[in-house]
Amino acid sequence: MKRELLASVAVVGLLFVDFSPAVAQDAANTNQNPPPAGEKLPEVQVIQEQQKAKPKPVKHTKKPTPAAAPVAVSAPPVAEPVEADAVKMSPLGGSEIPVNKVPGSVFQMNSSDIKRDGTVIIQDALQSQVPGLIVTDLQGNQFQTDIQYRGFEASPVNGVAQGLAVYQNGVRINEAFGDVVNWDFLPSNAINNVALVTGNPVFGLNALGGSIVIDMKDGFNFQGADIDTRFGSFGRKQVSAEAGYRSGNWGVYGAFEAINDDGFRDFSDAEVRRGYFDLGVKGDNAEFHFNFTGADNHVGVTAAAPEQLLDMGRNLTFTSPQTTDNEMQMYSVNGKVKATDTLTFSGVTYYRHFNQKHADGNLFDDAENCGGNLCSGDEPVTNAATGDPISYTNGVSYASLDHTSQNADGAGISLQATETAKLFGHNNQFVVGTSYDRGKVAYTAESELGFMQPKFVVAGQGVIMSGSDDFNPRSLSTTNDYFGAFFVDTFNITDKLALTVGGRYNYARIQIENTGDAENDSLNGTNKYSRFNPSAGLTYTFNPALNWYGGYSEANRAPTAAEIACSDPDNPCLIESFLTSDPPLKQVVSRTWETGFRGTINNWSGSQWNWGVGLFRTENSDDIFSAASTDTGRGYFQNIGKTLRQGVEANLSYRSNRLFAYANYTYTDATFQSGIPFFPAPNHPEGPGVFDCPDDPEDPTADTGSCTAVHKGDRIPGVPAHTFKAGFDYWMTPKWKFGADVIAASSQFFFEDAANLDRPLAGYAKVNLHSSYDITDHIQVYGLIENLTDNRYSLYGTYFSVEDANDVSDATGVTFDENNPRTVVPAIPFAAYGGVKVKF
Repeated sequence: MKRELLASVAVVGLLFVDFSPAVAQDAANTNQNPPPAGEKLPEVQVIQEQQKAKPKPVKHTKKPTPAAAPVAVSAPPVAEPVEADAVKMSPLGGSEIPVNKVPGSVFQMNSSDIKRDGTVIIQDALQSQVPGLIVTDLQGNQFQTDIQYRGFEASPVNGVAQGLAVYQNGVRINEAFGDVVNWDFLPSNAINNVALVTGNPVFGLNALGGSIVIDMKDGFNFQGADIDTRFGSFGRKQVSAEAGYRSGNWGVYGAFEAINDDGFRDFSDAEVRRGYFDLGVKGDNAEFHFNFTGADNHVGVTAAAPEQLLDMGRNLTFTSPQTTDNEMQMYSVNGKVKATDTLTFSGVTYYRHFNQKHADGNLFDDAENCGGNLCSGDEPVTNAATGDPISYTNGVSYASLDHTSQNADGAGISLQATETAKLFGHNNQFVVGTSYDRGKVAYTAESELGFMQPKFVVAGQGVIMSGSDDFNPRSLSTTNDYFGAFFVDTFNITDKLALTVGGRYNYARIQIENTGDAENDSLNGTNKYSRFNPSAGLTYTFNPALNWYGGYSEANRAPTAAEIACSDPDNPCLIESFLTSDPPLKQVVSRTWETGFRGTINNWSGSQWNWGVGLFRTENSDDIFSAASTDTGRGYFQNIGKTLRQGVEANLSYRSNRLFAYANYTYTDATFQSGIPFFPAPNHPEGPGVFDCPDDPEDPTADTGSCTAVHKGDRIPGVPAHTFKAGFDYWMTPKWKFGADVIAASSQFFFEDAANLDRPLAGYAKVNLHSSYDITDHIQVYGLIENLTDNRYSLYGTYFSVEDANDVSDATGVTFDENNPRTVVPAIPFAAYGGVKVKF
């Protein structure tokens, strides 16, 4: 299928490309405009931006660099001019309209914005300047963190409700099995532009809270080369390189990043290898690109640890190893053809392969001696290979080493037409398109017998366990078929007033087939979901300094194969590991209202102010949440009724020749809107509001654990109500730049504390610094500091079974206070990095 899809687009492209000599002349003209002497750009901005453009705010598209920024660089890479103040109205190019015509929030960063603070982690770059967007960390490794925006997440962790759609060059990169997003696959130096767009169902499944649209560099928008080397805290060693070249109507670009980091916690090392390549051809009426993205990463994910353990040392971990090995290759061909003066066709086709192996050390729940053999509770545990019972060994602290793997192949195609002919004498843009994506995943899960060692390290014994429902190996295959058809029309009622209407029909078919235990037929099944999601909105531009927008939209997300196959409370799953029966789940539907004002104020001195303030309200029906089980580390998914996320966003930025400064604030009120009388909370601290769950009718003697009652208005765990960011860059001299960023978030309730009964996870504030100095026109040195004040705070909180942890105290030497089951993921402490960048 891969070769057929790629060949089909390539053949069509060759039929339409106009190899006009005008293109070569355009390239020559572009390269004949170096910056005048004395007009120098800051190093972090010269790689991508056009020197003569005026600065733009974070919320605008492809924000240019100040016209007279004073850092000396004599021969910067050349960037092709881009249309300012435009944003895509669909995943594909050709659908762009001015930002002041978009009836929703738009926040956008170009490559200069991403690189201004020196980060190589795209999540951190977006967090610094996009209002309401914060980074959370469930796994304890900064290369595999989550993005949360308005209480919706895009996470690499299976089991997290994925509420943001993410696209790379028009391809949806939410993975097939759990809609997860592997941010560590994206080379940060190859990213040309990132847009966060809200209130637009055209972006398809998972766009409940919005869509993140990533466009990569190519040989037409980047020419030049640079190499960046960096060393620093916790064994950080990295090298980044990129190069772009254009010859006539051909362009080529490549980028690579290699990063090694030991991590600040035990067993939290990371080894990241990722790259990107693009080959493009461009004529007067057509443009086509072939590109490749590849990654081969190893990440130690140390997850949450008991507060009592972290009091002994912030580097300590709880149950290891926890490692993830990811490999990914994606090939795509995209292009557009201008058929007439007003009609443009666009398309993309791709093939994506993703392979993941995950190892997770865990406590053994209720290990018992049953007549000389090992039991889990009253269920005998056997050797999966031989079927023989496993002998019980006295004096051993039992544990398990759980292994999961997924081998995924995906392919798809999207086609779009854009018509810009006037309608009734008024400017109008009509976009219509369709998409089809197919993903096939082979998933396995098994549990290896382990013995607990000091420092909570699980030593695997090479024996795969079975016999108990907790440990039976699982093997399944899933097939996802996603079809979408969409349209969006923007009609200028007047020069100042614009109306946008649109919608998308989504169809999802998710098939699950048991390929392991023949007796476990409950895994087999096919689930189908479909829905049409409409949108409508208005914008009014009073003047460049004042633009109003308002709109309504709907979106949906289908339950993932991982959620469907783990939705039975009587057969809970080890999240990221075991799958059992699959009672049907309902799809999640969001309904969003949004309104606000924004504008740009240009001063006579050449400085510029950009501002925005807006209100948003998104209600989800049939929202899906995970619930914990009495079995250690296990849980299941369920529809829990309605949830609400509403609030206010405000942002302000200033740019002059020597100073860039910004500040933004977001209030997010994320609450349950449906009561849940019995919400499982087996590890929640005892106290008022915690009670025994109802008895199981089929087994009245079974331990059903503790429950809490969730009421309408209770806050959703893990979502801080207040976030604030501020920062600046100041050019001390024409060669020396200094900058700082502050990120602050208020408290959030622990996961499993949906009833808001326990003390919340404390809020935090951290300060980061960055500075650079140009030694010559081609050599720059720089330094970065993260968490300047060494603030000790945490990013995620949940609970653990103190009883099970104390069962292995003989091996670990640690005994926990049974009154404190709180576990948290600590944030990185003070860290410093330094590097050298060489430009050619």
